[in-house]
Amino acid sequence: MTKALRSAPPGFEDFADFKDLERGLPVERKTGKRLPVERGPDDRLPVRMPLPADHTEPVLDVVVPVFNEETDLEPSVRRLHAHLRETFPYPFRITVADNASTDATPRIAARLAADLPEATWIRLDEKGRGRALRTAWSGSKAPVLAYLDVDLSTELNALLPLVAPLISGHSDIAIGSRLARGSRVTRGPRREIISRCYNALLRSALAVGFSDAQCGFKAIRRDVAERLLPLVEDSGWFFDTELLVIAERAGLRIHEVPVDWVDDPDSRVDLVSTAVADLRGIARIGHALARGTLPTARLGRTSEGEPPASLTAQLLRFGAVGVVSTIGYVLLYAALRPVTGSQAANAWALLVCAVANTAANRRLTFGLRGRGGALRHQAKGLAVFGLGLALTSGSLAALHRWTHGPGRTIEIIVLVTANLAATLLRFLLLRTWVFTAGTQGDDTGSEPR
Repeated sequence: MTKALRSAPPGFEDFADFKDLERGLPVERKTGKRLPVERGPDDRLPVRMPLPADHTEPVLDVVVPVFNEETDLEPSVRRLHAHLRETFPYPFRITVADNASTDATPRIAARLAADLPEATWIRLDEKGRGRALRTAWSGSKAPVLAYLDVDLSTELNALLPLVAPLISGHSDIAIGSRLARGSRVTRGPRREIISRCYNALLRSALAVGFSDAQCGFKAIRRDVAERLLPLVEDSGWFFDTELLVIAERAGLRIHEVPVDWVDDPDSRVDLVSTAVADLRGIARIGHALARGTLPTARLGRTSEGEPPASLTAQLLRFGAVGVVSTIGYVLLYAALRPVTGSQAANAWALLVCAVANTAANRRLTFGLRGRGGALRHQAKGLAVFGLGLALTSGSLAALHRWTHGPGRTIEIIVLVTANLAATLLRFLLLRTWVFTAGTQGDDTGSEPR
């Protein structure tokens, strides 16, 4: 079970109320008194937040992975540095992760590290954004780790809302989303179509709940990264997607931030080779999900800290719940049949048992407790119920068409057989769609973790 970031960093007695932080209001951490600030022209965000003099260790480490970025590197890092100095209320560090650049990028990174006290750089001998992030994050001691693309396509005003839920311990991972409601995106139709198709493929193939896997604007708590990074195989562009899929399947909390994003016309990404690598990654993760071998058991937790059950245990519990549900269904159908007729009795019995079955599988099979997400799970469970209703109603209709006046015993045998035929598909839908870990928003505001 991962531990929420509740303790204060060195030099602080406690974290401030992050409602004030998100509004841009600095608080003196030892006394809890609000500090005077110089306000900007909009009278909301301060121009500069004063920092406690006795706290020097970085709370946030922002990694900028680069490959042959001699043109954009210096202006982008200096702009990022100025923004953090003006708006971020804690000490920070900027880490330039140079992965095998062959131009002047290493010399520029070294100069930035010498000029800016909050900047540093590392040099890798091999390419790969995932490799650069893994190396930089693994070597950092900051409680919150982030990264953004060197072109700064994402508006920097979203950085504080991105990391605040991680510093407070509310969330485990935070991602910028160009597809979330409230985001504003400027890019060409080709990239827009590719992005939307890729994320639609993820939702259909891997049943993910997050909306934008590859926006270059993400953050993670260090304690979560220490557990996740050894499980991520990819070292290239699919690194982000794989990390998010594993985290979501483990029940970790993913916070999404709508962003303002402007496409960089000078992007160095090879769309064809990246798309092929992403498809291979999706196939690999999908195969692991189908076999139940995705390595999330050591990470997962529910609202009460209970790790998710193994595939075998889930099948056994699902089977036990199914037996009880089938018995209940047969009894209800037999009781309602003389009053309502066969089709109505079948529909009512299935509906009642579907609600009870979803609630029982939610708690017993998949280990989810509390009210968070319960309505969403029941809504999806009813969609699965529709599948069972179609199969059983179709079986009844076929029985009455092919035979004349079948007895009640024959009807029940046909219905039970149809239910059993749908059981395997129902389990797969529950496991890969109904009870997948969602993103932040839920029905009650308290998503199980």
